[in-house]
Amino acid sequence: MIEIIDSAFVTSAPSIRLAPENEYHNEVAFMARSNTGKSSLLNTLTNRKSLAKVSATPGKTRLINYFNVTFLDRGTDERLNAMFVDLPGFGYAKVAKSLKSDWESNLTGFISERKQIRIFVHLIDCRHPDLEIDHSVATYLEEICTPDQYIMTVFTKIDKLNQKELSELKKRFPEALMVSNSKRKGVDKIVEHLYRAIKSDEQ
Repeated sequence: MIEIIDSAFVTSAPSIRLAPENEYHNEVAFMARSNTGKSSLLNTLTNRKSLAKVSATPGKTRLINYFNVTFLDRGTDERLNAMFVDLPGFGYAKVAKSLKSDWESNLTGFISERKQIRIFVHLIDCRHPDLEIDHSVATYLEEICTPDQYIMTVFTKIDKLNQKELSELKKRFPEALMVSNSKRKGVDKIVEHLYRAIKSDEQ
């Protein structure tokens, strides 16, 4: 079993120029349309109630937040260090014409230029799987992603769907992961996928 046993806030930065130094290729960038449950998922993954602040006003936070995280493989007792990167939410309750017009311009630069990013985690509200803004983000990630980077699509709030709706979503997106913060469904699988993807870069 893979667990996250330790986590701590590092710093906040408005742009890549002020991002913390990191010599490792071990960053996990979380991105999502505002009000998708990104902060709640970060707290659930790390077993911390307030590691990432859940804003009362979705889309308000415009800083890039960094957290040091330690994984532990209970089977081998091996530890793995990583950095979670919490990116500002985009496109709150609206469809954008393009990613750059809706997102802060320096954020797109960060995503494409921050070479330490190993995994892009794109969170999508399972009740709205076909929003244009999410299609724009997915397309943008495919365009800028390098061979040594990995895109992970995660549908949130699956407790809001009935069994038939969930089955249909899984059929449409067989490679995506499904999660419910409130029920902790799918959390362990996400942790394991993150661990395996980061560890594969070390081998």
